Amino acid sequence: MFKKSDFQKLKSQGSIVFNSKLLSNLTPLERYELLQLCHRRRYKEGEFIYYQNDPGTGMYFIEEGSVKLSVTMNNEVSKNHFDIDIHAPSEFGTMSIGYEIQRLSSSQCITDCTLLGFFKPDFETLKKRHPETAVKFLEAVSTQVMKQLELTVKKLTDSVGVETAFSILLESQYKSD
Repeated sequence: MFKKSDFQKLKSQGSIVFNSKLLSNLTPLERYELLQLCHRRRYKEGEFIYYQNDPGTGMYFIEEGSVKLSVTMNNEVSKNHFDIDIHAPSEFGTMSIGYEIQRLSSSQCITDCTLLGFFKPDFETLKKRHPETAVKFLEAVSTQVMKQLELTVKKLTDSVGVETAFSILLESQYKSD
């Protein structure tokens, strides 16, 4: 028998299942399979979820609440800072699934939050149990990252010019060691 809290949990997950842009190419059943591997965590207002430059260990779906992503760049000349607020039902930290990278931002709860964490071991479990769903999910993550890269390159090109933008982009791939 369903308790009221069980119904509320299903309703909140349903919001993620049916409204997540990242999961839009997955069927409702595939979304449900993925969400069953997520870990529900509650955070208090002001609490940090992770810090910039931490190892990327997984991603999060916002079930309830709002989160601020902050990037701070310190160099010898200046200190730059950027914030963006995201709200349920959004996701963040997606680049850490399938990629070994450090966190590009810090994430802090603006309000009390309920998050669903989906971590690298969960992705490995998804690959074993439902390989087709794992492939579709990784394709969705890759597509999102490529769209972000495309927008970044365009803005960088507009800002510093084609030669500088593409030398930055291609240097790591073709530079001799």
